[in-house]
Amino acid sequence: MAPGPLAQVLRQLPTVADDNLLTAAIPFADAGVYKIAEDCALVQSVDFFTPIVDDPGTYGRIAAANALSDIYAMGGRPLTVMNLVGFPACLEHEVLVAILKGGAEKVHEAGAVIVGGHTVEDDEPKYGLAVTGLVDPRKLVTTAGAEPGDVLVLTKPLGTGILATALKGEVIEEIQMQEAIRGMQALNRDASQVMLEVGVHACTDITGFGLLGHALEMAEASRVGIEITASALHVYPQVLEMAAIGLVPAGSYRNREHYLPRVVNRAEVGVEIVDILADPQTSGGLLMAVAADRLERLVKLLEAAGCDAFEIGRIVAEHPGLMVVK
Repeated sequence: MAPGPLAQVLRQLPTVADDNLLTAAIPFADAGVYKIAEDCALVQSVDFFTPIVDDPGTYGRIAAANALSDIYAMGGRPLTVMNLVGFPACLEHEVLVAILKGGAEKVHEAGAVIVGGHTVEDDEPKYGLAVTGLVDPRKLVTTAGAEPGDVLVLTKPLGTGILATALKGEVIEEIQMQEAIRGMQALNRDASQVMLEVGVHACTDITGFGLLGHALEMAEASRVGIEITASALHVYPQVLEMAAIGLVPAGSYRNREHYLPRVVNRAEVGVEIVDILADPQTSGGLLMAVAADRLERLVKLLEAAGCDAFEIGRIVAEHPGLMVVK
């Protein structure tokens, strides 16, 4: 759902008064966190979507990695998951078997357990997970802790929405986006463990609202400004070529409409940079705000864990809740 209409709906819902619901006071939290003891809280999230690749097993692995990501973004450990499935009656059951097996591979890799699920008939396939994890409330990482002077580090390249659009339009084949597929299938587990070891100030994962939306949510939650360095943004192969011929997903335009007015110098930002910033990601990387004196250690440990570590900007005190693209 587009960020604007979604925000209008959520504003009309009643607030919850429960001191144990820790995320009630955290704007734009990636998952719900409910304290059950001083040193233990449940962290819960759910996500599902239609296929973005052709191979059903690959789709299952990507969807599972994407759903698990919210738990990792908050420093949690996935514990149990439930499958969520919408499936057309006209498709062979072997397709669903492949999807579920792909998802199960990622759940097993995460060290979690599938405890059940729910299926409905639908016009097109949909798959994802409801995930429950555990987190120490004293070590909880949220969108609300970024501080002026922090450096922004992103752990995966951008452009998965553009590539998925090109694949659906049959402009590229699945074999041509293997690097992006590997990235989308990769769990954010190792990056999450590193951020806990180093002690970052804030984190969010980059998904449907794009880097543009999720970074601005961090800025608003932390009451700080964000500066993004355009030349530091890394994209998967062929992303710029596909964007240049207009293969930009509909979600990108919705993200622009809602978030671009909060970019201070938006009139100066090139179209190709806007395409990258607003591109809705599937199973994107973690965006971390880390103190400058901890940056070197964070980058070193991320790279040692096999993760990317792109320095893409910084946190500033000026223009709180807004972004400048340099």
